[in-house]
Amino acid sequence: MKTDLGDLNAFVAVARAGGFREGARVSGSSASFLSEAVRRLEGQLGVRLLNRTTRSVVPTEAGKGLLERLGPALSEVESALDVVNGFRDRPAGALRLNVPVSAARLVLPAIVPPFLAAYPDIRLEVVTDESFVDVIAAGCDAGIRYDERLEQDMIAIPIGPRIQRFAIAASPDYLDRRGRPQHPRELLGHACLLGRFSSGAMTAPWEFERDGEIVRVDPTGPLIVRVGGATDLAVDAAISGTGIVCLFEDWLRPHIDSGALEPILEPWWQRFSGPFLYYPGRRLVPAPLRAFIDFVKASATA
Repeated sequence: MKTDLGDLNAFVAVARAGGFREGARVSGSSASFLSEAVRRLEGQLGVRLLNRTTRSVVPTEAGKGLLERLGPALSEVESALDVVNGFRDRPAGALRLNVPVSAARLVLPAIVPPFLAAYPDIRLEVVTDESFVDVIAAGCDAGIRYDERLEQDMIAIPIGPRIQRFAIAASPDYLDRRGRPQHPRELLGHACLLGRFSSGAMTAPWEFERDGEIVRVDPTGPLIVRVGGATDLAVDAAISGTGIVCLFEDWLRPHIDSGALEPILEPWWQRFSGPFLYYPGRRLVPAPLRAFIDFVKASATA
């Protein structure tokens, strides 16, 4: 049985994206093209691969089995074809990164514009996701996360600032009304603005460190936001006087410098290592990703 490789790619794109419209956006095709390709593949195989409803597209058991086997195989095909890309004067193609919102906001703005200017034939897509994901299963080439402890088949390289701090701050109006904490434990008597990850885990307890002493407090407050997409709401609430916010210093710095927020307990702000770009080490690195890796390394030494 001779099956069109394009039809297989179409099925994988739709199955991974969970829909024809999203699959079309990711793959750069049209939804109608993907629909026809999947229908043709199902007709050739004589089995339904996707269950379609008005709200979702979900692989059948047969579709799940096919997707599980096709993913690695198509990745190897892409890697083989990418060898040809190495003979071009300039790398070309798509590069898809999976990153947390903090990296998209604080790390990539200094890297992406000059990278795309240097490599105009590369099309970069950035997907924000707060959970640690299998970048290959998510259809991405690489990811950015904090903490270099990754799976054994992953390679990690530093990207962005190597040392960062968590900062806490509140509006001057709030601090005039409620008082200015002099020790982290005093935060237990304040309205603190908290975050929750998609996994359900909270951003509390907050951790502070000074002269080797580590203090952890588990504050409460009137607002909990989803980490990533709703983080700016917590910042806006802090500026409006609702409570105290704890976040990356670089995220809060513009508001601190403008006077909208006042730093609290700055000698206690905890330092932590910067993020890492990670990618699978078990296969040939695609040319666009190799270009990005080299660019990140060169930027770090510049």
